Order: sequence, then structure tokens, then C-alpha cells
Amino acid sequence: MEELKQKPKEHNVDAPGEPISEKKRKKRNKNLIFYPLGTVGRDMMYFLFNNCILTYIMLTKQLTSKQLLAISGIMIAARIFDALNDPIMGNIIEQTRTKWGKFKPWLLIGVCTTSIVIYLAFNSKLQGWPFIIFFGFIYFAYSITYTMHDISFWGMIPALSRDADLRNQYTSRATFFAGVGSTLASVLIPMFTVGDKALGGSAGKAYGIIALVIAILGPLFMLFTLFGVKEHRGNDGEEKMKLNFRRIFRTITQNDQLRWMILIFLLQQIANQIVLAGIGSYFIYFRYGYAGGLYSTFSIVGVAATAVLMLLYPSLSRKFQRKQLMTYGIIMVAIGSVLELIAGYFMPANMASFYMITVGYMIVNVGLYGFYLIMMISIVNTVEYNQLKTTHRNEAIITSMRPLLTKMGSALVVALTSLTYLIFNVTEKTNEIASFEQQAEVGTITDAARLEGINKVIESVTTGQKNGLLLMMILIPLVFGFVSYLLYQRHYKLDEKTYEDICRQLEERGMREAD
Repeated sequence: MEELKQKPKEHNVDAPGEPISEKKRKKRNKNLIFYPLGTVGRDMMYFLFNNCILTYIMLTKQLTSKQLLAISGIMIAARIFDALNDPIMGNIIEQTRTKWGKFKPWLLIGVCTTSIVIYLAFNSKLQGWPFIIFFGFIYFAYSITYTMHDISFWGMIPALSRDADLRNQYTSRATFFAGVGSTLASVLIPMFTVGDKALGGSAGKAYGIIALVIAILGPLFMLFTLFGVKEHRGNDGEEKMKLNFRRIFRTITQNDQLRWMILIFLLQQIANQIVLAGIGSYFIYFRYGYAGGLYSTFSIVGVAATAVLMLLYPSLSRKFQRKQLMTYGIIMVAIGSVLELIAGYFMPANMASFYMITVGYMIVNVGLYGFYLIMMISIVNTVEYNQLKTTHRNEAIITSMRPLLTKMGSALVVALTSLTYLIFNVTEKTNEIASFEQQAEVGTITDAARLEGINKVIESVTTGQKNGLLLMMILIPLVFGFVSYLLYQRHYKLDEKTYEDICRQLEERGMREAD
């Protein structure tokens, strides 16, 4: 490890020992700026649709238990379909040959069509079963369109650099700016859709306005990546391989490290997504009041420290090994969970307990996001492992595993969230809230009457309902995070030294190309 630390961070793989050219240095610096900027709008769209769609429905539509189950079934089926579609999209990208490369055409097509779908999803006036049918169509459409640019965006990282330190920088910066987008969305959307600051005086109108704004911002930010980034295209001359499931299946089954990362990352994603998927928002509203500003505070404080972690990760990764960082992460998850437990169960529902829960969630989130960054790199590094074992990189297929697993995880999160709502009868209260929101939207009651009626609904929420939501907030991240930690420590073998050895072997065989 000491030898690796002393290794120059910038080197010319074509001529070892010689300094990198000024042209390559400028290209790298430009890529490091424009590549991550492209994802800000994308992740605002992602947060709006994936984290807010169920909340939007429950606040604006009155649902029977069968209709909630139907919506949950659609979301689960669409996300599983979406997950299975990811490797196929990765394979399509591998076959794409244009003068703009194989990634950028799909970035453009995907982000523009996703914008249209998002606008339609949050501007429907349908109710009851007609809405359920519309929702099924729009949810599957989103699954297809978002996959186009999501696979393309993250699939570019192996093509931008094969230097481990640079990959850490691209990944951490892109994740940071993704966090900027999702954090802005997580703060502004609750603030301007719930309570007395709701745009247009109701949740329905507010979500429609916000969807329009975000649908415009997504393509605008993607222009940075489309026009500012140049990827390595040395593999573009390779013969296209026929699209088939056998190639996808073979890539996964021949790569034992990728197989383990599939399971580990899936567990981490469940732990990471469950709070912001809806359980956290309703716990905050039920315990502390129907005010979007409260949940916005919970969200921004909860994720603020992760932004710092994302920026510091390249430096931390040079000082500590990934498995060491994982250990520090799981300790933070445990500490944060204890704080949430104390504040939620043993303190009164005042601002002191609210801030203690928020800080506890922030600490948990830092630990889990540390896992996320480590696993992003761990999946990407299986590309070279795959090349050493099979002579094929299959980078788009391998990197498609990250969004595939994110979506599989979100499908399981939807199931757990809906099950929680049914067990603790959350829809009984949200249907009453939706009734007041609908009356305000069509103008049959005043905004003051809307808030007064909703506050009475909140007061009627039982202690058992609130404690049930809190229990799920604490246990799911803790249990799933701990299991993913144990599996990573035991089964993932591509540590820093092993990865450098693999790259050295590829270089000796003439299989590595210049960054």
C-alpha cells in the first residue's frame, strides 16, 4: 500500500514514467467539471418521480385499499421491468455507433422524453380507477425513458478514465452533483406542496407547477455533459455484438465479484431509500405537524453531510482502504439509529426531539452514502476484472447493474412502504387529507379551511401509527445496512492492491488503453 501511495497520480499509460500531456490534462479537467454538472436536473426528476409520486397520489387522490394495492403493484412491476430492462439498454448502448459516440444520443433522447412523462404524471385530474389505468401507462413510460439516459450517463465513467484515482473523482463528483439535484428537490418540493406555502393553494396545483419547472431543468443541465464532455472512444471500432440475453447472463455469471456486488448493493439500496420513499415524510407530518418546511429541514439536514462526504471521498480513499471506510460507515449507522430511537420514543413531540431525530437521520445517511460511494467504485472496478477473465470489458452491461439494482431496491422499498401504510392504516388519514386538498383545488373551501381541517386530521393520528412509522424508519436501514456490510467484508476481493495488480496485468498484455 505504501508503494501505491507514492505512485504518481497522473501518468501516461502509453509511455510509463513520462508526464501526461497538457492536452490530456485539459481534457480531464474539463470532463471533471462538465460531466457531473449534467446530472443535477436528472436527479431532480428522479427525486420528484420516485420519491414523491406516492406522496402526491395519497395527498391528491382518495384511495381504497384495493386501489392502493393496485398502485403499489404497478410500481413494483414497473420497477422490476425497469431493472430487467437496464442490461438490455446497456447492450443497446454497446452496439450504438454514431459520430457523437454511443452514450450521448441516448442521453439526449432519454432526458427529453422523461421530461414529457414527468409533466403528464403530475398534471392529471383523473380520480379512482381511471387514474389507476393512466398511472400504469405513465409509470411504465417513465421506466423506459429514464433508463435511456441513466444507463448512458453512468456508463460513461469507464470510458472517461481507467485510472483508479480519476474514477474516484468522476464518481464522487457526479454523485455530489446528483446529491445537489436531489437535495434541492427534497427541500423545495415538500416546502411548496404541503402546508400554508403550497403553490396555487393546494397540493395538486403545487405538484403540477413543480413538475413543469423540473421537466425544463432536466434537459438544460444535460447540455453540460452533451457539449462539454469527451470520452475515450477507442472501443468504437470493435465489431458490434448481437443483442441477446445470453451475453448479459454470461457477463454476470462469469464474474463472481459482480455477482456478490449485485446482492450487496441491492441490500444497501433498500436501506438507503426507505426513509425518503414516504415513511419519513408521513412520520414527520403526523408527529410534528402538516408543514412542508419541517420535512424540508429534515431532508436537507439529513443529507447535507453526505455532500461533504462526496467531496472528501477521493481524499479519504487515498488514505483509507474501502473496507476500513465501510466499518466506519456501519458504526455511524448504529449511532444515528440510537439517536432516532431516543428522540422518537422517549422524548415529547417538540422541536428538540425533531432536531435530534434529524441529526440521527443525518448520521445514518452519512454511513449509508459512504456505502453507496464505495459500492459504485466496486461495481465499476469489476470491468477490468471481467476483461482479465474473459478479454471483454462489457462496461455498459456491468455499469448498468447500478441503476438496475437501484430500481430493484426501489421496487422492494415500495412493497415495504405500502405494507407499512396498510399495517398502520395510514391511508385512513391520508384520504381525509386528500379530501380537503381536492376541495381547495376546485375552490369549494378556502385555504384557511383546508389547513384547519387537515390539522384536525393530524391531531387524530394515534400513537401506535406514529411509533409504527418510526420503527420502520429505524430498523430497515439498520438491518439491511448491516447485512450488506458483512457480505462486502467477507466476499468482495477487489481491494485496492488487487485492482492495481489486475490493471498491471492488463497493461502488460496490451489490453489497457490510454485514458
